[in-house]
Amino acid sequence: MLDVMISSQIERQLYTADQVRALDARAINQADVPGSVLMERAGAAAFRHLGDEWPNARVIHVICGTGNNGGDGWVIARLAADSGLQVSLTLIGDEGRIGGDAKTAYLRFIEAYPQIAIRTELRLPPDPEAGPAAAPTSDQVVVDALLGTGYRGALREAHRSVIARINDAGLPVLAIDCPSGLDASTGSIPEVAVKACLTVTFIGAKFGLYTGDGVDVVGEIREESLQVPAWVFDDPSPVAALMSLEHQRASLPKLPRSAHKGRRGHVLVVGGDYGFGGAAIMAAEAALRSGAGLVSLATRTEHLSAMMARQPEVMVTGVGGAADLRPLLARASVVAIGPGLGQSEWGQSLLGAVLDARCPLVVDADGLNLLANSGSELPAGSVMTPHPGEAARLLGVGNARIAEDRLATTRALQTQYQATIVLKGAGSIVIDQDERFAPGVCPYGNPGMGSGGMGDVLTGVIAALMARGLSAGNAARLGVCAHARAADWIAREVAHVGYVATDLMAPIQRLLAGRLD
Repeated sequence: MLDVMISSQIERQLYTADQVRALDARAINQADVPGSVLMERAGAAAFRHLGDEWPNARVIHVICGTGNNGGDGWVIARLAADSGLQVSLTLIGDEGRIGGDAKTAYLRFIEAYPQIAIRTELRLPPDPEAGPAAAPTSDQVVVDALLGTGYRGALREAHRSVIARINDAGLPVLAIDCPSGLDASTGSIPEVAVKACLTVTFIGAKFGLYTGDGVDVVGEIREESLQVPAWVFDDPSPVAALMSLEHQRASLPKLPRSAHKGRRGHVLVVGGDYGFGGAAIMAAEAALRSGAGLVSLATRTEHLSAMMARQPEVMVTGVGGAADLRPLLARASVVAIGPGLGQSEWGQSLLGAVLDARCPLVVDADGLNLLANSGSELPAGSVMTPHPGEAARLLGVGNARIAEDRLATTRALQTQYQATIVLKGAGSIVIDQDERFAPGVCPYGNPGMGSGGMGDVLTGVIAALMARGLSAGNAARLGVCAHARAADWIAREVAHVGYVATDLMAPIQRLLAGRLD
């Protein structure tokens, strides 16, 4: 779970690094806020958060680059010295390359504190040459003002070495705007990145802090608008929105007291080949627990007794192929296909029948793998829920390409398959077919979700929400948020690891009803 507060009413807007630079320029050129003033505000805000997070800090190691991120660092160093803290300063790069507002902040620091040495080679505890603070202690904090959002592409060797030393020092780290080495626009880490405990980011929230590799290095995120006028954010449009469960839950239709099971739709789950019956059973139970009026399961005959014993409310039918499945398809509002489907002739036959029925689908797991090989079109209003490996197969690219730019991957899938896409993983991304909705990023979830069956449960949840009347996009967004938030509740209240997919069903049920925080 990302440690960042999410408003229950307004979803936070996310931007690329280039977009935030455009916002910064707009504030300077149109709102008449000098860049030097923004830099002072940024440094002051970061220093305030440093004091709030580490009130016992006495030694501040500030590592500055030559750009504006380094400029924020010079402000922090000056404020730390003003407060009587011991400041250790390192400049990585040629002093002559410092320019603009960063140069102003640099000159202001050396004028105020000419006695404080500025190293050009990083020395951090336990390095014996680190000076008075040669051993790591609880009163020391590192400030990463090396690269920030200015990083893109290959790291210079000097930067790579400094990042490694910061990570090896074992000291708490405050990252300024973005941990150095993280691509703030994509969430990828091509080489190595600073592992921060706290990231203070400015003006606009950066997309890459909330998804992919970014979530492993940002620590807690705190955002500061630097008093930029609200109208500055009118342009450019954000690249995505950070979803909130409370906001998404508002899309659920209210049921009249006279509502019957037919009002909440009929989900048909198709899957469960030999050895994989549990996947389909979990998807069916999740659909029922998420409010579908009726749930049917089409699976191997051998799995009938297991489903009936586990959840007798699910109508389960053994199917040997497409002919057995067609009568069930005629009664379904939504079909969830893929959990435990396998890639044998049986699974291929069932997928063909499902595609022919032109019913809205939720496609996961082997349904996606078979789809990648078939090139078939999906019915309108369908959802695909690939993890990165499945996304790579669907697009015919290597796994590394997916990690490089998760948002671009999700957009490519949406364009190619004309469906709502859920790209699973840390900071799951949802892209709706309806272009009025910005892509959504899920801020919930934790490492304990890395176990078998989690995707099967999500498939059932999304299918149930579609059956209840939500659009594919709304169902995907709400389903992803409720699923991950349920896992966070379990991690907080029960255990960080060792919980299983079926444990999510009860908290999902309560979260969808608004009866669990």
